Amino acid sequence: MKFQSMVLLTVLCGLQAGVSFGAEPAVAGSAEKGQAKAAPCVACHGVNGNSVNPEWPNLAGQHESYIKRQLTAFKNDQRQNPLMTPMAKPLSDEDMADIGAFFSSQKSTGTLEAEPSKVALGQKLFRGGDPAKGLAACQSCHGPTGAGNPAAGYAQIKGQHATYTINQLKAYRSGTRQTDPNQMMRNVASQLTDEQIDAVAAYIQGLR
Repeated sequence: MKFQSMVLLTVLCGLQAGVSFGAEPAVAGSAEKGQAKAAPCVACHGVNGNSVNPEWPNLAGQHESYIKRQLTAFKNDQRQNPLMTPMAKPLSDEDMADIGAFFSSQKSTGTLEAEPSKVALGQKLFRGGDPAKGLAACQSCHGPTGAGNPAAGYAQIKGQHATYTINQLKAYRSGTRQTDPNQMMRNVASQLTDEQIDAVAAYIQGLR
């Protein structure tokens, strides 16, 4: 039964992603306009979206639609952060699309590698999940290289700081982050131990 549940979740990732995450059609943003609008963002996320602080995510190469959706969540108080919420409040839909377009057009320059002692477990979870728990592989939704799926609404996660990924998985696990309308991430994270979260986050950090 657990294996069947894992297969079902994998199918849902592949076939129902757009519905699950509410991927919506929208007018494409302007990267040129977004560069100026993203000026306040560089203090935390870096000039080209490559953050040097592991607490703050890399945004370079992230999908425009995903960035816009997260900014909207911060603006509408669906996602809480003392730094991001006041930054997002004054943004219009056009502003958010433009900022998303700018960061999406940037190239990730992440050079951090996975911690060797955590690679084996992290790779196992990312590529194969945990059949004993009915846990689908991360690559089922985020792709084998962590590039994500913009059409389905799944984020690019490759090269992301391990610290940031750990914090987000724990936020999903505790329910303090609820930006997954069908609770897919919360359901997955709720089954992960701290050791598993650390390992898969380390592995993701080393993906290119």
